[in-house]
Amino acid sequence: MDANDRTKERLAQGIKTLMVTKPLDKITVKEIVDQCELTRQTFYRYFQDKYDLVNWYFDKLAQQSIKQMGVSLTLEEGLTRKFAFVRAEKDFFTAAFKSSDCNSIFDYDLKLITDYYTNRIVQKTGKPLEKDDQFLLDMYCQGSMDMTFKWVTEGMVMEPAEFAKLLIEAIPEKLRHYLLFL
Repeated sequence: MDANDRTKERLAQGIKTLMVTKPLDKITVKEIVDQCELTRQTFYRYFQDKYDLVNWYFDKLAQQSIKQMGVSLTLEEGLTRKFAFVRAEKDFFTAAFKSSDCNSIFDYDLKLITDYYTNRIVQKTGKPLEKDDQFLLDMYCQGSMDMTFKWVTEGMVMEPAEFAKLLIEAIPEKLRHYLLFL
């Protein structure tokens, strides 16, 4: 890990510590940098705002799960890994998902999964999604994010593998062959 990544990790640890006792929307950049004994200038060298920091940390998860689906992981394995990571960082992600900012992790994850699935279908078909397929995909992604929000904010009671399996079972029939068979 290089010096830039170590600094980003320190900032992520700082915000994670603060999120245990304070809602994300109430945390200031000053509190984050004070927590890690860094400067505001250092923070802004790497991140636009605290939501950008949260999304960067979430992107680490994506590198280990979502972006590996269809490469080295099946869809179910990738989703299970994603939800296991979220559960392992329960305090952080519970606080992050409760944020209502326009740069929230909910919106970031929604865009990430919609883009992933869209690209997957385009790769398989060699053409852009038809309007009806895009509607089904958007509805599925929005619904899966709503269920993810519920799973996270209600205590992550269901096991990650079981939750991933249910999300896969909910994929619209018309899109299943594009998304499940790698």
